[in-house]
Amino acid sequence: MKTVLLRRAGALLLALAGFAEARAQKPEPVRVTKDATARKVDVFVGGQLFTSFLYPDSLEKPVLYPLRTAAGTVVTRGFPLTPQPGDPTDHPHHIGVWFNFENVNGLDFWNNSYAIPKEKKAAYGWIRTDRILSTTSGATGALAYHANWTNQQNEVLLEETTRFEFSGTGRARIIDRVTTLTAAREVTFTDAKDGLLGLRLAHALQMPTDQDQKFTDSKGIVTVVKAGTDHVANGNYLTSAGQRGNDAWSTRGVWCKAYGKMGPDSVSVAIIDHPGNPNYPTFWHARGYGLFAANPLGEKIFTSGKSAKNFQLKKGESVTFRYRILIDEGRQTLSAEQLNAAAASFAKSSGAGGK
Repeated sequence: MKTVLLRRAGALLLALAGFAEARAQKPEPVRVTKDATARKVDVFVGGQLFTSFLYPDSLEKPVLYPLRTAAGTVVTRGFPLTPQPGDPTDHPHHIGVWFNFENVNGLDFWNNSYAIPKEKKAAYGWIRTDRILSTTSGATGALAYHANWTNQQNEVLLEETTRFEFSGTGRARIIDRVTTLTAAREVTFTDAKDGLLGLRLAHALQMPTDQDQKFTDSKGIVTVVKAGTDHVANGNYLTSAGQRGNDAWSTRGVWCKAYGKMGPDSVSVAIIDHPGNPNYPTFWHARGYGLFAANPLGEKIFTSGKSAKNFQLKKGESVTFRYRILIDEGRQTLSAEQLNAAAASFAKSSGAGGK
């Protein structure tokens, strides 16, 4: 098994870089440590903390938070868990990396957060992680968990089983995610904008804007950032179909890359879709203010009503979603050629744990 994992990591590395460069970038060991009391799992790559899987009852869903580059640069927003100076305080439900949806049998799992008043909570859903199934350290680290998608009465709509695989080199970090949802009763994912795999980017990776931006925090306090006064945001988007910036939103693509300068380096955060996913290639719910999401189930909003995707599961039926997240930091961002090669490699696998 160790030889297989090393071979897989090496093959992906060759897809991400030229052969000569790849020889200098060997896979680094991954250590996955579980803290049941704190309800978290830490992931270390090459001895450095990469990310943590957080599943406390205080959160409305489990998250990976934060994400770091190989050099330790944090590429996800700090707010609301560990706010950083200048962090936008909009959308308190945007935490690290998450997976949920806006409308499952009428319940909103996406927008649920501590900011929702108690009298309105009945309209929102929770994802409760009830057990960690396994953790593995080695050439590739792995984490598997089971969770229930429930209403406020703890009635289960969906059972979730997710497996992550983590790997990296001296320059790159990689997350493979495979999530299987099994219906505990008949469910409908009513076509909606907010879903499915979400990531909130750090301030520097937001797109600069020539318009005033208005943000509302959890206490209802409105902050207006005047155009031309945000000197931190310098990010951009690029999709496999060649769409850039705000034009990436609502378009389809095999992959999408957010990128920008963070300190002296160029940073890339890319999400790759898998051809085994429903409605492939996905629509990109990629916003200039830092929301970066792949949503294959929001066809109606993204096509201006020309078509719709109301995805249904009967009781006992399952659906599986596979995604790869690539994080890179260096003199240049990941090129389209490198990402096409990485996507082709991912397409040949069955995702986390696949060959």
